[in-house]
Amino acid sequence: MHQNSRNHGPRRPGTRHFSPNTRSSGRNRGVKQTIHPSRFVKTANPALVSDYKSQHSFNDFAIHPILKSNVAIKGYKSPSEIQDKTIALGLEGKDVVGVANTGTGKTAAFALPILNKLLHDRDAMGLIIAPTRELAIQIEEQCRQFAKNSGLSGALLIGGLPMGRQVNALKNHPRIIIGTPGRIKDHVGQGTLRLSGCTMVVLDEVDRMLDMGFLPDVRFLLDLLPANRQSFFFSATLSPGVNDLIKTFTHDAITINVKAGDTSDNVHQDIVAYDGKTEKLDRLHDVLIGERIGKTLIFGDTKYGVERLAKELVARGFKADALHGGKSQGQRQRALDGFREGRVSVLVATDVAARGIDVTDITHVINFDVPKTYDDYSHRIGRAGRAGKTGYALTFVAA
Repeated sequence: MHQNSRNHGPRRPGTRHFSPNTRSSGRNRGVKQTIHPSRFVKTANPALVSDYKSQHSFNDFAIHPILKSNVAIKGYKSPSEIQDKTIALGLEGKDVVGVANTGTGKTAAFALPILNKLLHDRDAMGLIIAPTRELAIQIEEQCRQFAKNSGLSGALLIGGLPMGRQVNALKNHPRIIIGTPGRIKDHVGQGTLRLSGCTMVVLDEVDRMLDMGFLPDVRFLLDLLPANRQSFFFSATLSPGVNDLIKTFTHDAITINVKAGDTSDNVHQDIVAYDGKTEKLDRLHDVLIGERIGKTLIFGDTKYGVERLAKELVARGFKADALHGGKSQGQRQRALDGFREGRVSVLVATDVAARGIDVTDITHVINFDVPKTYDDYSHRIGRAGRAGKTGYALTFVAA
């Protein structure tokens, strides 16, 4: 899939951005839950995930030969449960509500039906809305891989990219629009984007969008879409707000619920008790030199705390970097690329990284600061235990 919103060729620092859309600033939940430490302790039970036996192979799905070829090149054979139960419905044109834990392969579940429709219907257009820049980027990358050599074009509309480049992409009549609510709304307001031709829409991580205060923007955008459309809604939870949105903007939607529990069953969870700031840092040092430790994602509350911790770890000899909203676009890109490619083994981040980072070989997630809510905790630790592997989550708790 050609990406019209930036130059072709290898991605360079500055072309990807890893912070929430700026319209979310100040809208995040400010009330911190009191979470009993016992909720951070749970033995991994991978069997709950791996026991599912798919009813199809990817080759069974009635998708375009180009898509089948690219799926095979990516090494996909047996679909995950959400893919197995959603793709066929999507190909039939059904509205689908998918409820699944993070890291279960949701992108392919909606991307393949949408791309298939675009390849068979030249008048079709797709709109995919994600809550954060990093998730929009991950979705765009997967769509690009699935649609390789198809001739389909797309535009990535996220905060931080130059508006002029995005306007030029939209002038080329892209078949698929992927972006965050605020930036998509900006283009609608400036008259550079019309949504009346989008016959398919995806809202990914709907619960997160509502948490970040995007409900008014999302409703505004959905109201501009044609009544006769196909809708995909994916969420880790079905809160009353999510349900209201689904009922308003879908028609006879079929709900596929494959959520195994509150947290990933592939993740072994425990706490690390500490007494004072000095001991807290020393305990973290001890964890990071452990035998089973591999690629590690550490979460902190503030960008300042994250930056200080990353510098302290570098001073102690660890290959560490920081990821937070205060970094420049190039710095965020380099930090994530270094982590994904193995040049950085420890990435210290704010919750900007909790969703959308698709790094399959993270062994440990460490909550250096206790998350504000249990939902935030679930999203954080979902970065580990991917691709059927057992991951580890450690939460630091004051003694």
